[in-house]
Amino acid sequence: DFTMTLYLRHYWKDERLSFPSTNNKSMTFDGRLVKKIWVPDVFFVHSKRSFIHDTTTDNIMLRVFPDGHVLYSMRITVTAMCNMDFSRFPLDSQTCSLELESYAYTDEDLMLYWKNGNESLKTDEKISLSQFLIQKFHTTSRLAFYSSTGWYNRLYINFTLRRHIFFFLLQTYFPATLMVMLSWVSFWIDRRAVPARVSLGITTVLTMSTIITGVNASMPRVSYIKAVDIYLWVSFVFVFLSVLEYAAVNYLTTVQERKERKLRERFPCTCGISHSKTMMLDGNYSESDANSLAGYTRNQMVPEEEKQEKMVVHLAMSNESNSSRKRGLKGHVGLRIIQNTHAIDKYSRLIFPGTYIFFNLIYWSVFS
Repeated sequence: DFTMTLYLRHYWKDERLSFPSTNNKSMTFDGRLVKKIWVPDVFFVHSKRSFIHDTTTDNIMLRVFPDGHVLYSMRITVTAMCNMDFSRFPLDSQTCSLELESYAYTDEDLMLYWKNGNESLKTDEKISLSQFLIQKFHTTSRLAFYSSTGWYNRLYINFTLRRHIFFFLLQTYFPATLMVMLSWVSFWIDRRAVPARVSLGITTVLTMSTIITGVNASMPRVSYIKAVDIYLWVSFVFVFLSVLEYAAVNYLTTVQERKERKLRERFPCTCGISHSKTMMLDGNYSESDANSLAGYTRNQMVPEEEKQEKMVVHLAMSNESNSSRKRGLKGHVGLRIIQNTHAIDKYSRLIFPGTYIFFNLIYWSVFS
């Protein structure tokens, strides 16, 4: 609904009120005379509440001209219904109308019309609303039909309101976007840092739920999807998928380590060195470390491009000859590299931001 305060002015001619005069151009009366003469019985269609201001007296003015023309003015505040469509909220524009109609007289008895068309409607140039920008006012008129009483003249005051978007950008869109970007930080955290990545994912999910609940709490209970719902729920899906992404990474890492443990148990070390010889290579190993790998083929050595990352190299060695060792390790993994970053994390660093940017381009091009 909307509430409007206005000066409603009626003009008509009643020859019974004409009077001869040479000095007075008109005579002005207060509301006491209104009860003794005929006045139009205009009411506001779809009005929820309306009243005439009465401080300090009734705000009613009656002006009669010598030829019988009458000006009847009153100051009214009316709250009326407006059929709003929130499917594009908060990027929406609303068109509301205040409708005036005679209650008793049909179009055969009383004809209502705007005196000067759109010029009949005058508004304050300084008028402003906190949530809306008033784009335009205009007037129309048409006939309304009631099956039991007939046709009536109905006048319309139409105005178009466009909602200010800046408030919702600060309170809804910007925080939701930050939460989605914050969920991407987990892609750069070590996959073995389970508490850090899990707590970050759960925090962003709960924050997005709070934002969605807060927006819906201040909105009418409508049965259709609003534009802000699309943005918030898509953002929520992105945050939720980042949590599922780490679940997949953690599960695949566990499966990979379990397979490697089974391989080490199946092919135990039989050489002269300790049973479970493990070397930590951080990319800058010494010459003595390199000499300890003597006897291994070049294919079994760590590739040059992988030396820059920290890795754990598990060596499965035996005292057989190079040729027999090569045949024995042909069907098995002799050199296994476990990196700190999973391949899924690497792809997610590109796929998640790229998809979200693409969604924003489509969203703002459709609804703006």
